[in-house]
Amino acid sequence: MKDHASLHVHSSWEPIFQPIQALVDAIIQSLDDEECAPPKDSIFAAFQVDLATVRCVIVGQDPYPTPGNAMGLAFSLNPNVSKIPPSLKNIFTELNSDQGISTPTSGDLSSWMKSGVLLLNRVLTTRVGESTAHASLGWQSITDHIARELGKRNVVAVLWGQQAQELSSYFPLRVEGVHPSPLSAYRGFFGSHPFSRVNELLISTGRAPIDWSL
Repeated sequence: MKDHASLHVHSSWEPIFQPIQALVDAIIQSLDDEECAPPKDSIFAAFQVDLATVRCVIVGQDPYPTPGNAMGLAFSLNPNVSKIPPSLKNIFTELNSDQGISTPTSGDLSSWMKSGVLLLNRVLTTRVGESTAHASLGWQSITDHIARELGKRNVVAVLWGQQAQELSSYFPLRVEGVHPSPLSAYRGFFGSHPFSRVNELLISTGRAPIDWSL
């Protein structure tokens, strides 16, 4: 993959990206004059893992627009950011309730990626300081394609909220629920045990459960 923004993709993803490379290139080119979140060299950070290790995908909406927060993994923060956004706080609350894992001091979710979890935003970029600024650039076609490929591999999908659930049809194995944002978390996110449910689906299909420790 020759495009400068795609250099950080693990080689196992190259056959997946090949059919959509022209669209990826066009979107990246349209961002030339934009200050992006995440930074351009981190847009494809989620794809730095070997595809063969991915057993679960958690789908977010679009990156954090706050300068310095987004780092290319859905819901995850740069490790040097001390203020945890409300949605991630709610995820940590449910993680503690479901798995007994103490609330971490950092919002960096990279260790989940190492445990087989792909942290994929529906839209891979936004303009710094502005939510959903890049919702019309065509990223959804990219993430539709990726979701289709993951579903063929029986990856378990965690789909919180309407945007994530647009991908439901691609995943035979999925955990769906309301978004963990403060606006909706009390309408069924808390107490939904998504982490246990993912592991139950993995075990039921003969695979190792995810280590959700952070």
